[in-house]
Parts: sequence; structure tokens; C-alpha cells
Amino acid sequence: MLLDSASMYFRAFYGVPDIAAPDGTPVNAVRGLLDFIARLVEQYSPTDLVCCWDNDWRPQWRVDLIPSYKAHRVVTENAVGPDVEEVPDPLQIQVPIIVDVLEAFGIALRGADGYEADDVIGALATGAGMPVDVVTGDRDLFQLVDDEAGVRVLYIARGVGNHERVDDAWVHAKYAVHAAQYADFATMRGDASDGLPGVPGVGEKTAAGLLGRFGDLPGIVAAAADPSSGMAPGPRAKIRAASDYLAVAPKVVEVARDLPIDRDGTALPQVPAHPERLTELAERFNLAGPAARVTTALAGLSR
Repeated sequence: MLLDSASMYFRAFYGVPDIAAPDGTPVNAVRGLLDFIARLVEQYSPTDLVCCWDNDWRPQWRVDLIPSYKAHRVVTENAVGPDVEEVPDPLQIQVPIIVDVLEAFGIALRGADGYEADDVIGALATGAGMPVDVVTGDRDLFQLVDDEAGVRVLYIARGVGNHERVDDAWVHAKYAVHAAQYADFATMRGDASDGLPGVPGVGEKTAAGLLGRFGDLPGIVAAAADPSSGMAPGPRAKIRAASDYLAVAPKVVEVARDLPIDRDGTALPQVPAHPERLTELAERFNLAGPAARVTTALAGLSR
């Protein structure tokens, strides 16, 4: 089970009522994330679990290709190191607490400098040698769905308690493309939330139709350049006009799959790795209930 950590703790922050530690520190995101983990572990009993991390939420190499990539979320641009993302202060101060609590439990965290959590997830999901559940509210990760390899997405856009199990049939039913085509589909459609403009005039229906006919983005670009391909004049003109964007956007949209992420030490513990540290954190930050629920969920793995 691979967790899109930021997707989950943002969701917890906005979905769980405000609650504070004895010293006034807000802890609703910490508590919510722990409850999410407890629920998922109880429901799916994963052998391994990794909290995947954004070491760089807006990698420079993606910005170099498409300068608008996530630009609307930037608070401060840094000449060295990642730009500063717009994150509410009450959430920002909870992130180190989340890390401390996960480490006390012995739950694996993985990140890669210069890459996003999506890329870490892509690398770990590829060639995992076991079925993989990717937990995220980000539809970009539908591109990882692979029925043959046993990779699916637990899509939490409507909440962890109402998540949807996304396989290839689910993707096709919703978007009329296969999961293997989703990255090309997303490239053409664009995504305002990520600052990706897409191909002007090409929406989901047109993108799906082009992929259904020509297979993939290289096939579509080739057909647009071939007068005998039978592509209609409208889409042909739009694809050709967007040639500069289409030359770079696929690399931005596709998750990296070849990162050297450490796969050791990802087994989900049946008891907290550092119980005294966990008790200390639970008392300090008003986390006794959620910590106990995760502990109970872990203990259930031995049954």
C-alpha cells in the first residue's frame, strides 16, 4: 500500500474539525491521517506500507519544460532548493509531527530529492512483485493502474470512507480511455489545478476519441501531420498548433518510474517500533485515540 501522504494530510486538515494539543498546537491533520491509516490497514491488511513524500513538490526540471506548472501555488521562489508551496500555517506546523509519529510507529517514509510523491509512488508501484494499492485523491495516478500487474488506485476524492477502487474498467467507464492511455489523455485535456494548459479546444471527449482511434499521443501527432490519416480538420489544426506543448508536456505529466527508491524496510510492523516515543508524542500532542486505533489495526495483522 502506497500512500500519497500530502494528498491525505491535506484532506485530513480540511476534513477533520479543529483540535489542539495541550500547548495549543493544532493537530487535526495528524489525527485525521492516523485515523485514515488505521481504517485502511484494517480494511486491506497490507503486508507493506509506505508513506510517499514530496521532497520537491514542484521539481525544477518540470518547471523548465512548462513554466506554468503549479506556479499558482508558489508563495516564495527559491534560487536553491524547492520553491515554497502555499500551505496554511496550521497545517505546516503539523507536518514534522506527522513524520515523528510515523517514525515512532515504524511506518516507512520514502522520498526522492528533485521528485514528487507521485514519482516515488510510480517507482515503487512498478515492478513491486506483489499487488499494489495506491491511496490518493490525485487522478493523475490513474496512469499507474495495471490490472495485469495488480496495481490499482484507492481513490479518496470523496473521502477515505467512501473511496473507489480504480482498475482499468473503472478508468475506461469514466473517461473512455484505458489506464495505459491516461497520461496522454491528461496531457491533451490539461489540468488547471497543476497549471497544465492542455491542448486548446481539446476536451475530454475529443481527447478520448483521438486516443481511441490513433492509440497514443505519438500516434495522434503523427496522424495530425499525415494528410492521409483521416483525422478531421478541426482536431488536426488544434494538435498541430499545440506541437511545442506536446513536445514537452508528456514528460511533465508522466510519473517517473525508474528512481532508485529503497524497497527494504517497508514491511508494516505489527507493534509500534518505538512505543515509548509514541506514548510521549501521543501525550504531548493529544493523539492518544488515533494512536491507539493505529496500534490496534497493526495488531490485527497478526491474526
